[in-house]
Order: sequence, then C-alpha cells, then structure tokens
Amino acid sequence: MKAAVYRGVNDVRMEEVPVPEVGRGEILVRVHTCGICGTDLKKISTGSHSAPRIFGHETSGVVAKLGEGVREWAVGDRVVVFHHIPCRECYYCQHKTFAQCATYKKVGCTSGFEPSGGGFAEYVRVMDWIVQRGTVRIPDGVSFEQACFVEPVNTCIKGIETLRLEPGETVLVIGQGPIGLILAVLAKRAGARVITSDLYPARLTIGTSFGLDLTLDASQTEVGPAVRGITEGRGADAVILAVGGSGLIRPAMDATRPGGRVLLFAQTARGEVMIDPAAVCVNEKALLGSYSASVELQEESVRFVMNREMDLERLISHRFPLDRSVEALKLAAHPQPDSMKIVIQPGSEWEGH
Repeated sequence: MKAAVYRGVNDVRMEEVPVPEVGRGEILVRVHTCGICGTDLKKISTGSHSAPRIFGHETSGVVAKLGEGVREWAVGDRVVVFHHIPCRECYYCQHKTFAQCATYKKVGCTSGFEPSGGGFAEYVRVMDWIVQRGTVRIPDGVSFEQACFVEPVNTCIKGIETLRLEPGETVLVIGQGPIGLILAVLAKRAGARVITSDLYPARLTIGTSFGLDLTLDASQTEVGPAVRGITEGRGADAVILAVGGSGLIRPAMDATRPGGRVLLFAQTARGEVMIDPAAVCVNEKALLGSYSASVELQEESVRFVMNREMDLERLISHRFPLDRSVEALKLAAHPQPDSMKIVIQPGSEWEGH
C-alpha cells in the first residue's frame, strides 16, 4: 500500500509499505479521510520521534478486515478511530488526568513501523484496546469528513471544561484556525460572549458564518486594549490561546482581567517563556493547560459531531489525495490566508466526500 512515511526532520516521503497484519482482537481500517493536526506537524518539524513512522490520527474509514475474536464490528462498517485510550485504572486515570496515563501515551493505531496513528496511509491497524473502547460507528448520512473531527472536537470540549466557563462571561479566543474556531463555537455554546482575533481577516469572516460576530483583526488592531475597551476596562474573563508559539502567552495574560483565566491550548513545544509573575500572584490570573482528549468526553464529542451541531466540513479548505501528502503537509505547516483544515484522503477515489 501507499503511505506517507516520516524519515527524519522535515523529511516525509511517499513509499510502498506492507499492509499491516491484524492480530487477535484487532481490526484493519481502510482510510478514507485523515485530518492533519498541529501535533503531527510539530513531530515532523522537530524530529521529536524516531524514524521511520507514519503519522495521522484524525482517521475515518471502513473496516476492511477483522482479527480473530472480533464480534462487535463487521467488514464494511464505517468508523472513526481514536489513537489514544487510557487504562481507566492507574493513578492518573483515577485523578482524571487521562493524557498522563501510560496506556494513553501508548499509541494504539499503526500503519507499520512504530505506532504513531498511521492515518496517512491506505490502511491502518487498530489494536485491541482501541477496538474495544476507541472505535466509533459513523451513522448513515454522516460523511467521513464530518466524522474525522471527533478526536479534535473532544480535545476542544476538554479545553472548554478546563476553563469552567460561566454563562455571560467574556471569552477571547486568539487564533481562528480550525481548532480556534471550534473552541470559539463551543465557548459560545457554553453561554459565553465570545471575541475572536486573528491576523487573517478571511478567517474571521469564516467565523462570522458560525455566529462569531465580535471579531478583532490582529493585523490592524492591538488586541489587549481592544478587549479592555469592550469589557469596561477589565479585560476578558477568560482567554484561549489557540495558536502555537510562546510569544503570545504574555499578550494573552495582558488581555485577561484580574482574577481571570488563560488557557494554553496549542503550546505543545517544550521550552522557556517569560511571564509576569505578579500577574499570577498579585492580579490572581490563572494560567491553565489542556492537552489531548478525554475518554469521559467521548460520547459528548461523538454526539456533537454526528448530530452536526457544527458543520465541520465547512472548515476543510483543502483536500489532497494520498499521493500528494507531502504537498498537503507543507501547506499545513505554512498556513495561508485561505487555508483552514487540510485533510488527506486515501479513500477519495473510492467514495466521494
């Protein structure tokens, strides 16, 4: 089969690899659509993982083969698969910090080599504990494109829950890429007044079509003073930083009112950052983090996506066949004003969008 194989820092190549064999309790999924996630791009650009690997974890497709003992699925079932599922028994699971569970950190999907998701390939092997607790049926009438958002939506719902929003609070969402836009919609769903900001006016325009009307063009406006102008001089009750890089952490805190909260959602690269410690101590601003998905939110995220509470397909700006994966990854790593969610579609030739 064809696959986009990571061979080293910024080195992804189209290769022919064996179709993975499935063992007892496992399934083989023929991939239709796999979204490109910022964490995939970070791993490729930093060389944080050994090579070779096949990345991609926002995967939807069709069950192609069953391992021995699999009874709950049949060949031909349309599914979306998580790549991380926790054990539910360890110290971290008991304290509901599932992303720190050792089993959660162990990836349960692979297209060969080290398990790394594997959605950037024609077929992906889904291991037994993911088959049991991390495979979701796609209802009739729901597209593979809509369904592939289940995992990213879960991460966003988790982030919103971490903020503990109260109805009527004002929330600033910095960055209106696909994830920032989903976070903004979910914040509004929680009853907040939402302000969005981005350097690209085109992204703010997309947001207005989802009811996000209070926008700030960060290429023309200083966001912090503008937010204080909207909030009687206080600043936002909560700020979500939905764009990578640490340089915006301090501006995000500056846009937050005393006693408010800042959620770091896209800051996955390790390193040091300068903050004002008095903002945390004297001004009582809380700096929060949220990473990856929560198994406890799986059903809610599935309902949100499959019931089409948000038309997520509209976030997809570019669709690439598998043999153009390298081009797709380059565009995702260097977003343009007209690029939003970028997906790779190994199954685009056997079924429409």
